[in-house]
Amino acid sequence: MRHLPAATPVISPEEAVKHIYSNQRVFLHSVAMTPHTLINALCRRADELKNVELIHIHTEGEAPYVDQKLSSAFKHNACFVGANVRSAVQEGNADYIPVFLSEMPYLFRNGVLSIDVAMISVSPPDQHGYCSLGSSVDITLGALESARLVIAEINPNVPRTHGDGFIHFGEIDYAVEVDTQIHEVKARPFSEVDEKIGRYIAEMVEDGATLQMGIGSIPDAVLSQLSHHKRLGVHTEMFSDGLIDLVKSGVVTGEEKKVLPNLVTACFSMGSKKLYDFINDNPMVVLKDAAYTNDTAVIRQNPKVVAINSAIEIDITGQVCADSIGSLQYSGVGGQMDFIRGASLSPGGKPIIAMPSCTGNGKSKIVPFLQQGASVTTTRAHVHYIVTEYGIAFLFGKNLRQRAKALIEIAHPRHQEDLERKAFERFKKL
Repeated sequence: MRHLPAATPVISPEEAVKHIYSNQRVFLHSVAMTPHTLINALCRRADELKNVELIHIHTEGEAPYVDQKLSSAFKHNACFVGANVRSAVQEGNADYIPVFLSEMPYLFRNGVLSIDVAMISVSPPDQHGYCSLGSSVDITLGALESARLVIAEINPNVPRTHGDGFIHFGEIDYAVEVDTQIHEVKARPFSEVDEKIGRYIAEMVEDGATLQMGIGSIPDAVLSQLSHHKRLGVHTEMFSDGLIDLVKSGVVTGEEKKVLPNLVTACFSMGSKKLYDFINDNPMVVLKDAAYTNDTAVIRQNPKVVAINSAIEIDITGQVCADSIGSLQYSGVGGQMDFIRGASLSPGGKPIIAMPSCTGNGKSKIVPFLQQGASVTTTRAHVHYIVTEYGIAFLFGKNLRQRAKALIEIAHPRHQEDLERKAFERFKKL
């Protein structure tokens, strides 16, 4: 591994985590940049620690700190619930903070949740001494500005990305050299239902539009239908594999964007090694602070913003639950509302909630009422377009009865009669 400057001590993981003490708040770098070597070393110190709060958004890989056996040492507090901590949160062994992604950095910067120690993953320093935060800038900059101590894994596999994610090696208090592969998330093949939804949405995307979409089979299905579009831009919170071919083929140029034109703008990326290789030292891709990428005032400046987000269930008035299953916390608020609102205010913008009409076990995802305890991620006043494999419901400007009728029309046919009956009971007529 490349020789590091002598200003910052380069020590073992075990030595590094000795600088973490009981009752401190420790930030963990996000998604594929999760610093697992440091996390594992910290967990091996569990017997020496009490009440260390670990805070982060979505992380990839194992999360040993939520093991019930370590509960006296570590308290988990996530701003977004990923699969690795979901059971712990649902069983009461970990906690979740409901907060918009755009506002998460302010929790740290404004001292609402100040950080004692930030554990991050970075690239080796360049000739000028600057390391890169790699594929996740997101809320990490806010945490670094607040942190009293910064401990970093220096990893040659971390991509060097353009944008806001540079930290000088001298700003790191303790460095640990590692050589581990970046966590990959493989794209899942999309189904016939996903393809139908993708086709509907692709027809809504105009040439020159600015896209926001996440990872998953429906966004990938949409992207697969855009190969004949022109002059598309990208301003999103997340950049994934599905966009690579559109950039390389010249479909995505960003030339009509008003904010950072000609560039692909995101705050983190998640996907395969192909993706990490693509963003490495690629000046067309800029990763920015989430307080910037997800700022409604920034998003709305771009033309024809098409924001594509998902839902767990939607009631017949248009209330969207996207982060819980009843009272069980499933994921998080994230940036859905940031982009739904930003797209709705964009000239020609289209905020879209897309989902299959049914769950995997055949239950309707369009429901008379949200489940008891379910959260409202996006209010019915913010919703414009709902898309299923049965079509598009445009709700903006519609009254409650009109909304119910429009949503029932795109529900699965076997559930429509029951939904009509429940809607009639609620609204007296349709």
